[in-house]
Amino acid sequence: MAMGIGCNACGVTGCRIIENPKERLIAILTNNFMPCNGRFPILIAMIMMFFAGSAFGFLSSVEVAVILLLILVVCVLLTLAVSKLLSVTVAKGAPSGFALELPPYRKPQILKTILRSLLDRTLFVLGRAVIVAAPAGAVIWLTANIKIGGCSVLSYCTDFLDPFGRFIGLDGVIVMAFILGFPANETVIPIIIMSYMASGTLTDYSGYPELLQLFSANGWTVMTAVCMMVMTVLHFPCSTTCLTIKKETGSLKWTLVSMLLPTVLGVIACAIIANIMRIF
Repeated sequence: MAMGIGCNACGVTGCRIIENPKERLIAILTNNFMPCNGRFPILIAMIMMFFAGSAFGFLSSVEVAVILLLILVVCVLLTLAVSKLLSVTVAKGAPSGFALELPPYRKPQILKTILRSLLDRTLFVLGRAVIVAAPAGAVIWLTANIKIGGCSVLSYCTDFLDPFGRFIGLDGVIVMAFILGFPANETVIPIIIMSYMASGTLTDYSGYPELLQLFSANGWTVMTAVCMMVMTVLHFPCSTTCLTIKKETGSLKWTLVSMLLPTVLGVIACAIIANIMRIF
């Protein structure tokens, strides 16, 4: 879980230390509930713009830290709850014992440890990211620049997804951004900006005030921000993590389960939150 905060793909590979196959599978399937490095910018942006006031100063930073910590606590509790549910349903099996064996003390081999970590994990994960990132980037560019009847393919997709997006407290642009952000969660907000501004290239924001103004002009409210944060935490893993899950489990079925499980929970949670907030 701790490694998943840095990168879910690394968290999945870290599950190799769990000897019991059923428990290792549960840890792999639930690692995505921990927000990775690519999701933190989205969470921080939402908290800063909609919940931490408009001063964007030191006090706002403290509020962001507190709210972000609460989100992490909820993610931990959710991971434990889903793990318990899986352990008595689809991944049911006999629990294993836990024995902590103390190894003999040796002089630390710092350079060897760093080198092995670089080769076994960092390059392993980055290699898979490159394999998926290049074609995915081409898809994003094509959907934004190929026009049919004066409108881009991206516009047609967002219009098609808009009713569903509205139902779960978002809109078609946000839903499409999550879909196109499958290669990397860092691209979700730039894709949203690109769609709202009808530009053909990914654009980052210059500051939170400008981003808040753009989002507010496109109908964003506190409800949208809450559902955005929920969906940020509860949606399918990135492409690199999915490839890693496929490699670690050797099963396409469990890879699909790891994608559907958080996404279904996220859609249900957003729909409930959106409809309750609309009433009050």
